[in-house]
Amino acid sequence: QVQLVESGGGLVQAGGSLRLSCAASGRIFSINAMAWYRQVPGKQRELVAATTSGGSTNYADSVKGRFTISRDNAKNTVYLQMNSLKPEDTAVYYCNAYATVSTDTYPGARGPYDYWGQGTQVTVSS
Repeated sequence: QVQLVESGGGLVQAGGSLRLSCAASGRIFSINAMAWYRQVPGKQRELVAATTSGGSTNYADSVKGRFTISRDNAKNTVYLQMNSLKPEDTAVYYCNAYATVSTDTYPGARGPYDYWGQGTQVTVSS
């Protein structure tokens, strides 16, 4: 199993910045991709940004130019730098990892599977 622990959410005024962190731990064999999603009540969870182990990135159109996703592969940690925040960025932000886990039986690994963090609230006031 893989555990994801997020941090860095909070309350900020419009135009401000926040940095989210997500650290993965557990019986990790490899992490193919890590991503940030967000969800507001009554709406579906949406992809904000994603990054692969090779460094490719993908962003939602609504955050391009304002948010930056980065990853420290050695620490199994992903970050989301959020600048020029807007009230519409208010949501619960979830970390996601698409990971292969180690096992004690042959072939020694299984997956990959999707894993999710518990979520961190980001509130942007106008």
